Amino acid sequence: MITLVHPWLLLLLPLPWLVWRFLPPHREEVTAIRAPFFRQLTEAAGTTPQAGATVLHRSRVQMIAALLVWTLIVIGLTQPQRLGDPIVIEKSARDVVLALDISGSMDQRDFIGENGQRMQRLDAVRDVLKTFIAERDGDRMALIVFGTRAFVQAPFTEDLQSLDGFLDQTQVGMAGPNTAIGDAIGLAIRMFDSSDVDERLIVLLSDGADTNSRVSPVNAAEIAADKGVVIQTIGVGDPEGAGEDRVDLAALQDIAARTGGAFFYADDSAALSQVYEQIDAMAPRIVEETSYRPTLSLVWMASLFAALLGVATLVALLVSRSRRQA
Repeated sequence: MITLVHPWLLLLLPLPWLVWRFLPPHREEVTAIRAPFFRQLTEAAGTTPQAGATVLHRSRVQMIAALLVWTLIVIGLTQPQRLGDPIVIEKSARDVVLALDISGSMDQRDFIGENGQRMQRLDAVRDVLKTFIAERDGDRMALIVFGTRAFVQAPFTEDLQSLDGFLDQTQVGMAGPNTAIGDAIGLAIRMFDSSDVDERLIVLLSDGADTNSRVSPVNAAEIAADKGVVIQTIGVGDPEGAGEDRVDLAALQDIAARTGGAFFYADDSAALSQVYEQIDAMAPRIVEETSYRPTLSLVWMASLFAALLGVATLVALLVSRSRRQA
């Protein structure tokens, strides 16, 4: 599709005709030959002497070429351009941080997989989490792992497939044997400082009680609420365990409630899959779409054709004149 940026300039097309029709001819004083018997000649011819004028006659080729060149110049002034097909750009309108507990207790093999066999907690969580990530196309996501300390495993990215690789690199105990839920929430909040979207979500999964945070989970949750960050918490593991092996369901529920999120508990792979499905339904993907149409300027074509036509006409006139003189 070809459009004109300034179509109103097409009104200039009849300008040469208007100048020729309504403006007086251009006059110049030139040196002439004085004829002593000029009056006798005019009397003999029966005419009245007037100011001299030389009228240049243009050939049909010159007139057609001039009209075409003027038309091309005006078309160039209108800035013609070719519009390409619309290109739609989808931009994430929500940032999601996945906070994953990889403390020593995540090494226990008490999760029942889909095949009915026992499997490591982290392996079960990792398999379900990959499915959840794949279905969040359109969100920007980041991955935080925490144990004794919290670390950014993957910064915010829209390339969700790359998160699978970062998940595969996580190992139990690589962040320390203890559990620092409050620090993980605080680190996620700091990551949101560089975010320019309003929708911010933390999905936190833990199988133990906070034992090593410099900031308590409750205080971290209050800060998150003040900044408009929603936290969805998931508890896995044994709520009847002892020490750090006991998942603190009450604390996870309190964290979610303070930020307007929800708390879930899962003790096998099927239940964990349902939890992530519920989170996906509660926080559907939000995508901002912007579109534009690429443009290609065609001004150079009109200018080039006008120049070529002018040169071709000049060459043709010179050749014709040389032939007449020969």
